Amino acid sequence: MAVRKLGHVGIFAQDFEKLRDFYSQTIGLTITDETPSAAFMSSNPEQEHHELLVAKAADASQRTQVQQLSFSCQNLSDIIGFYQKFKAQGVKVSRAVSHGNAVGLYFYDPEGNHCELYWTTPFKARQPYGVAVDLTQPEAEILRGIEADVKIHGATGHRDPESFVRQREQFVRDGMRV
Repeated sequence: MAVRKLGHVGIFAQDFEKLRDFYSQTIGLTITDETPSAAFMSSNPEQEHHELLVAKAADASQRTQVQQLSFSCQNLSDIIGFYQKFKAQGVKVSRAVSHGNAVGLYFYDPEGNHCELYWTTPFKARQPYGVAVDLTQPEAEILRGIEADVKIHGATGHRDPESFVRQREQFVRDGMRV
């Protein structure tokens, strides 16, 4: 016996309509089925009926407590596009990071759940690995920087906390909600 993959995650919503709309309209998931108290959503409805279930909380005591919800993207350009969309829509962003083996854009949904959109790079890096990434740079420049850093630090589980201090300052200068 072996688990093949994680099938889906369900989260409670204090404001069901707002959270449903965030994941369907801002993130772009398709609502595959819906009731007045539950929305089933998928990034690929032809292959997977739902990967996310948003369920209306019965009361304030029903809250979801997860470390993060992560959504895989096809290309680095998708991550860059979401960064620009989040800036325009005022989505609260916590960081943009190279994990060496992936680029992640971390943000909060309207109810404060920590989420990540990520793209898997062609590089290998020991985890945990974290260096801030400037998603305002051209895609080729971002990739060159990640590759160069991985060549030096890929085997070490490298972390650069100071890069995130500088990134946060840049987010504020750029008008990002942090």
